[in-house]
Amino acid sequence: MKIEHNSQKIIYRTPFGAAKTDSKVTIRIALADFGIPSHIKLITEFGGVCNSYNMAYVFSSLDTSFYEVTLELGKDKGLLFYYFDIGQNNNSIYYGNNEEALGGLGKIYDKIPDKKFQITVYDKNYKTPDWWKNSICYQIFPDRFARSQESDNILSKRQDIIRRIWGDDPFYKPEQFGGKYLANDFFGGTLKGIEEKLPYLSDLGISCIYLNPIFRAYSNHRYDTGNYKEIDPILGDEKDFAHLTKVAENYGIKIILDGVFNHTGSDSLYFNKNGTYDSIGAYQSKESPFYNWFRFSKFPDEYESWWGIDTLPQVEEHCEDFQKYILTDKDSVVKHWLKKGASGWRLDVVDELPDFFVKTLRREVKSENPDAVIIGEVWEDASHKVAYDELREYFLGEELDSVMNYPLRSALINFIMKNIDAKGFEKQIMSLKENYPAPAFYGLFNFLSSHDTERILTVLGGKNYDSKDEQCVARLTDDEKAYAKRRMQCLITLQMLLPGVPVIFYGDEAGIEGYRDPFCRRCFPWDKEDKELTEYYKKAIGLRKESSAFISGEFEPIYRLNQGFGFIRYDECDKYIVLVNTGSFSTFRIDVARFGITQLENSDDGSIYTANDGIFYIDMPEYSVKVFKKTN
Repeated sequence: MKIEHNSQKIIYRTPFGAAKTDSKVTIRIALADFGIPSHIKLITEFGGVCNSYNMAYVFSSLDTSFYEVTLELGKDKGLLFYYFDIGQNNNSIYYGNNEEALGGLGKIYDKIPDKKFQITVYDKNYKTPDWWKNSICYQIFPDRFARSQESDNILSKRQDIIRRIWGDDPFYKPEQFGGKYLANDFFGGTLKGIEEKLPYLSDLGISCIYLNPIFRAYSNHRYDTGNYKEIDPILGDEKDFAHLTKVAENYGIKIILDGVFNHTGSDSLYFNKNGTYDSIGAYQSKESPFYNWFRFSKFPDEYESWWGIDTLPQVEEHCEDFQKYILTDKDSVVKHWLKKGASGWRLDVVDELPDFFVKTLRREVKSENPDAVIIGEVWEDASHKVAYDELREYFLGEELDSVMNYPLRSALINFIMKNIDAKGFEKQIMSLKENYPAPAFYGLFNFLSSHDTERILTVLGGKNYDSKDEQCVARLTDDEKAYAKRRMQCLITLQMLLPGVPVIFYGDEAGIEGYRDPFCRRCFPWDKEDKELTEYYKKAIGLRKESSAFISGEFEPIYRLNQGFGFIRYDECDKYIVLVNTGSFSTFRIDVARFGITQLENSDDGSIYTANDGIFYIDMPEYSVKVFKKTN
């Protein structure tokens, strides 16, 4: 007995992947060595309603019988889950998603499966900004990227911080801050410093900058917002920001800001626990205009805070005054900074913001600038993210344009470190392609490092230390670094050529090492960069910009064997083959005859490969990546 449904193959589900409202989806299942079933039903769950559809026999091939049903989708958006009920000898056999719930080939169950196939049904009018999908983005942690001539003078005006020497290791011990970890050691990066480095970023190939928080705050990371409408004086002022966006525009570079709307700082205009601000904060009085922004259990010292950190009081997003201030007023926070030159927002911990808040944010942002991008921080597959026991809605057409692609980062690292093979890697990528609407899939925020993760070079070096004392002093030896860079070059190429928007964390291209916060936030090593890595980034970025196939072209895996993986990117103009080998030396047998490819040119050295009976044989050393362009 054989039962088969593969949600990622057109013969079983047409069209592939997420579906638009007011469209049709045809679903098939195949049976072999089964006999005549008493019934075959497709069971769906959508919007809290279960439906059963009888599946009709349509054709046979090689002793395999196919049954199908066509679903007519209406105007409702949401996640449609489905499984199959097959009758045999007065009993039912069930067929659902695989144990990993990654889509593709499913599994037989003897009871109704918990793992069901998913179809994301999204608004047929959903669009994401084309400029974003065409971008090469660069993430900057402002205090650590570049100083300006005014840095020392600006730092001296704050008496509550620890002034540091550029390039020293960030402090991490409570005693370094006087007994409690405060994250108030500053190295003096500024907006003018960023502006002065725009020629460098332009030469690298950057067309978008994502800035970690730049608003007034106590700490160096500035996620403890003090005033949403004031640039942190250490960084500059509003005029500096407006000037930065204008000069950046001259280089063809847009700027995205970090929106931290789930919590503020306790030392803020709104809470004012320390009395720093000339305002009546929520901590100071129940009569404060900001009192209803927060959730007190026992006023004033017991209040809800982000992950129990008392310097980060959680806001009440249902508060109408808060919504007006952040979202809906004519000069709300999200609109104010768009007017000043920002081109979009990255939303911190978006899964802790209610769905209605995200939808309102999209409506208000798009009303100010329809082409502004909205990116969410989600660490899992965002299409079915569950937070606080609620299934979140992010890609149905009224919410986000993109999310940080943590699943891809994890898959890339596991593949390069040989924790998964090529088939496992393919499953991860194809699951995202299946679950995300195409406008979102091609705009995913694809990164290797961030301010919340280890530096990719450190990860690929393979050393693991638990204590921060060890992490602080740990550095790769020359041999370890050379090995890590071989691995990293593979990942850089994949990052640039897979669907989505490549995002470089400042200094990855310069060879910065470091474990998690605060060591991933070291200063940019100006004049001490790893030139080899920098040049490799430039080359990979240049390759991506060579063809629209890498931006909006089709993506399809064509080779997956052991640690060898290959895929094709193509559009009406170009066809490219990308191969990567993370295992021992191997000769890849590549069959791309169905794409009409008989001759390939190596993008690295220009060498020509000709197919032998429709097959290419390509030698791939360990930790190598090769890119080929169709020439015939």
